Amino acid sequence: TGGMGFLFRKGFNQNWFRKNLWEVEFSGMNSDKQVRVNFYGTYFSNANSYIYGKLNKVYHLRAGFGQQRLLNSKPYWGGVEVRFAWYGGFSLAIAKPVYLYIIDQNDFNTIESERYDPEKHFIDNIYGRAPFLDGLEKTRFYPGGYAKAGLNFEFGEYNTKIKALEIGVMTDVSPVPVPIMAFNDPHYYFLNFYLNFTLGKRYNKF
Repeated sequence: TGGMGFLFRKGFNQNWFRKNLWEVEFSGMNSDKQVRVNFYGTYFSNANSYIYGKLNKVYHLRAGFGQQRLLNSKPYWGGVEVRFAWYGGFSLAIAKPVYLYIIDQNDFNTIESERYDPEKHFIDNIYGRAPFLDGLEKTRFYPGGYAKAGLNFEFGEYNTKIKALEIGVMTDVSPVPVPIMAFNDPHYYFLNFYLNFTLGKRYNKF
């Protein structure tokens, strides 16, 4: 519910009922307070849209371990296999500062890329969004941890192919709060519901 991302998992069957998995995930994280402002065609003909009040673009890189436990097996003629799933491990919040094109109040023909400052930049002097690479060297990292749990529904037609849908709840926790929006307290934790669609393949190691 906070963004979108990509996930890679590799699992090993311990027995008929239990599967151990390793996972690596990268996803974006938005604030429920953010609203996109688009001046295109209204004030400035070539302005890029931006999110007013957003201090940082935040991403999460996660690496961890988990298990899936069988609740309902799939009949031999097909159907849905249901497993309870949990995961946890290391989480790294990556906060890249937001840069905007700012209009010089002394020369309205001059526009410069500046890091967003809620004390100096307002609707009337923000031209639009600056390139993503501006300010990349000022990116900050916030290490922490994550945990998630949910239900995994596997409905692939063939045993060698994996096609699954997983729904659950997850949280990222950081000992140092991560700032996203101005005028709002930074986040010690991010709580989200997630929906994950998985495609894969099974291998017989013997």
